[in-house]
Amino acid sequence: MAADSDPESEVFEITDFTTASEWERFISRVEEVLNDWKLIGSNFGKPPEKGEYTSRTWDEKSRDINFADFRFSITHHYLKQECVESEGREDVEEDAFPLAMQDLLCMNNDFPPRAHCLVRWYGVREFVVISPGANCEAIISESKCNLLLSSVSIALANTGCQVPVFVQIQQKWRKMYSGECQGPGVRTNFEMVHLRKVPSQYNHLSGLLDVFKGKIGCPLSPLPPINIAIRFTYILQDWQQYTWPQQPPDFDGLLAGEVGGVEFGKLPFGPCEDPISHLLSFLSELHLATTWPHLTEGIVVDNDVYSDLDPLQAPHWSVRVRKADNPQCLLGDFLMEFFKLCSQKESTEEILGRNSVEEEGKEAMFAYCSPPQKNSDITQALSKLTEPAAVPIPKLSVSNMVHSARKRIRRHRRLDQSPLSNDMLNSILLNLFNLLKSAPSHSLTFRLALCMCLVNFYHGGVRAVAHLWQEFVLEMRYRWENNCLVYGLAAGPPDLRCCLLHQKLQMLNCCIEHKRARDSGSGRDRKEAASENGILSPTSTGAGPTLSETPLGKPWDSWSDSEDEFFECLSDTEEIKDVPADRAKGGAKEVGRAKPEGRLQPHGKLTLLNTDEPLYVPVTQEPAPMTEDVLEEQSEVLAKLGTSAEGAHLRARMQSACLLSDMESFKAANPGCSLEDFVRWYSPRDYVEEEVTDDTGQTVVHSDLSARMKIPGNMWVEAWETAKATPARRQKRLFDDTKEAERVLHYLAVQKPADLVRHLLPCVLHAAMLKVKEEEASEDIHSVRKALQQVISQASKLLRHPSPDCRKLEDIINQIMALEAIVARARSLKAKFGVVKGDKGEDSEDLEKFVSSLLEEPEVAVTGAGRGPAGTIIHKLFGSAQRAALLAPLEEEAGRAGGPENRKPMGGGGVPDFPPPAGREILLRTCVPRPAPYSRALPQRLYCVLMREDFRLAGAFSSDTSFF
Repeated sequence: MAADSDPESEVFEITDFTTASEWERFISRVEEVLNDWKLIGSNFGKPPEKGEYTSRTWDEKSRDINFADFRFSITHHYLKQECVESEGREDVEEDAFPLAMQDLLCMNNDFPPRAHCLVRWYGVREFVVISPGANCEAIISESKCNLLLSSVSIALANTGCQVPVFVQIQQKWRKMYSGECQGPGVRTNFEMVHLRKVPSQYNHLSGLLDVFKGKIGCPLSPLPPINIAIRFTYILQDWQQYTWPQQPPDFDGLLAGEVGGVEFGKLPFGPCEDPISHLLSFLSELHLATTWPHLTEGIVVDNDVYSDLDPLQAPHWSVRVRKADNPQCLLGDFLMEFFKLCSQKESTEEILGRNSVEEEGKEAMFAYCSPPQKNSDITQALSKLTEPAAVPIPKLSVSNMVHSARKRIRRHRRLDQSPLSNDMLNSILLNLFNLLKSAPSHSLTFRLALCMCLVNFYHGGVRAVAHLWQEFVLEMRYRWENNCLVYGLAAGPPDLRCCLLHQKLQMLNCCIEHKRARDSGSGRDRKEAASENGILSPTSTGAGPTLSETPLGKPWDSWSDSEDEFFECLSDTEEIKDVPADRAKGGAKEVGRAKPEGRLQPHGKLTLLNTDEPLYVPVTQEPAPMTEDVLEEQSEVLAKLGTSAEGAHLRARMQSACLLSDMESFKAANPGCSLEDFVRWYSPRDYVEEEVTDDTGQTVVHSDLSARMKIPGNMWVEAWETAKATPARRQKRLFDDTKEAERVLHYLAVQKPADLVRHLLPCVLHAAMLKVKEEEASEDIHSVRKALQQVISQASKLLRHPSPDCRKLEDIINQIMALEAIVARARSLKAKFGVVKGDKGEDSEDLEKFVSSLLEEPEVAVTGAGRGPAGTIIHKLFGSAQRAALLAPLEEEAGRAGGPENRKPMGGGGVPDFPPPAGREILLRTCVPRPAPYSRALPQRLYCVLMREDFRLAGAFSSDTSFF
């Protein structure tokens, strides 16, 4: 009893044989995926239209499933079609064939040029493929293959799915598939055979017909007719009678400007060799497909002895060209080689060598230089500009220093250290600073970018780029010192829409313009200043002109007296010293009268509020121009001041420098004026005038400042109280051209070649796009025109960023290279097919349309087959290639044996016009009852591929599962 009451004695093990196995779980997962994709139940649809497999889009969706620890990928491929209306469902019979079986017999889309291989072999528009996952071994074992096919069969039966499901077996490169499709009472098995060599008994149509008849095993006699579709593909690899129309670049005479050559300021375009040639492997082959779409067994004969399949008699011809993946073109090579310089980290000094620029000796100054010293830099010589010297000022010239430094560079640099010769360097600089080419589309920066790109490709790479840049910076220094404007740049302040380097050059030009205006007006400054103090020049016969009588075109910046400048100017002290003694005694009275200065012109009919004097517009200073990097620095400084009251006040003071200068100029031009007068001229909206009625009932105009001008602590009021009556010519300059010019020149001097390339790359890309657009315009290729617009849009967005992503820039270059390749292919094809621009003949229009379609479509039908204009040219191309390949040795032997009179005429009878077909495709279709005579007639299909080292049979054999 004690033992029976023990609870452990009641525990026993139960084996549950209903637990799902791994195989059953795999089948369940397949069924789940088919349900999720809504592939269960019957499917219906109308037959596909002709060419629909090529014109429409194919889509796919995938999911991973596991069989135990082995991963599979299940993919659904389908053709995107218009949704079938629900009304069509009522017309579908319950026992109708699945769509896949209907597609087996459809003849509208035989041999599609662009589709999945299963679509070409079986003609189905929708199917599912189960293949081993990535990094998984192939399914080679026969038992595993049968297990997968059994799983597919069970899943299709359980779900009622009528979409065919294929399983990929054997190695992936063999493209072996086996599958099944089930319908109501019918089943189609998809089988395949793949061999390396073509068996001799199956190397023709009659042998393949025997295989097909034996497989379907139809018991009927006579056998229903078998529909036959045949396609032979011929490959043309040699273009003997046509030469590539583009001339190669002239590498020896780069600056000669010959046709087809490369000259500075122009980018090359196109390949050096024929882009449709077996030598270049760029667009290497032309494939001609001759098709017999509808044949029957008794119409055509093709056996091991005789064949009726003559390509010239084929009713349908189609052509496609084989394109290389990485075409080599001149423009693409230029862009890519220039882009690679972005990864260079060396500076110009490191590339050209430390001894490329020597320091000038101090003893002999600039006329007689001491021996060079190593480890020197041109900046040390240029720094003498601001050092005190005992020599006269005119001899301290940057141009003299630069000229001497250039002489010493060329004297001490060895020949192998100079990437660019003096003649070539002079030619480049002449092109850069040529006034005749200073159009906006050919600015200096634009031409500099092209020259850098060409020099990098042809004349030594990065060393040549560094050498040219060094000389360019010296030229900029020379032009600044000698007041020579930099041509090829738009006048005015820097254009912030352009690249930063272009803005820097525009800023340098602004500095040169201000300096030239100041130097040209310095003589007039002395004369007018003396006239104001009553001093007449020796040639004067009357009173000197006052400031109000000064011509309006006189520049304001010619009156500057900044201590940072290297020119003589008149100060207030000097003017007082120059005043005679009899005039000096009455000076106090003249100051009390506050003589107006710096008047430009009256401001309409306005008068001062406190007096009846006219209100004059003063001569003011212009705001200082700035480049985008300086604007960004200024914004960062202002942002760091914070949001406190003190920070806001300081920020307002920093931003009111121009306002204060204008107030001082206004006070000098309008003695006795008030803030209200200044606001009336400077900001009229802040001076409000209202009509009011006074105590007597009369309407009067009441004027006052706006509300924002009355805010306590207003910056305008504070600036007005601080401002002194000082004309613009005596104010501290808002724009210090000397300081800004030295800043620009220093910026240019410290640029590394990689930094320079990043600055110039937008210009190079712009030039490349213009070149593609120019070349496309002569060819009129719609696809290139459309793609170029997309490239321009992407590049414009990318280049707005100050530091664009290098990967995205490389992608832009690759797209430009692809467009260049398309244009090159178009030119080559037009040359070979005899398309002449401007010819209005009917055949010319057909040929031009044919060539354009050949570039944009995967396969193009030849109108008229071998008898049309394009077909005639293709026939000649193949015939010439055949004669060149087969009879060239015979011609050489005949030439050695005797003269032309001893040679035999070579007619077309001895040499076939076409080579043996590179590939033969034969498609057999019929509809017979299977497996029994009383079974339903079901579609049967066999696709055959016969190539030199490939033999494939892909069969789809249907059987009746209800009546067998």
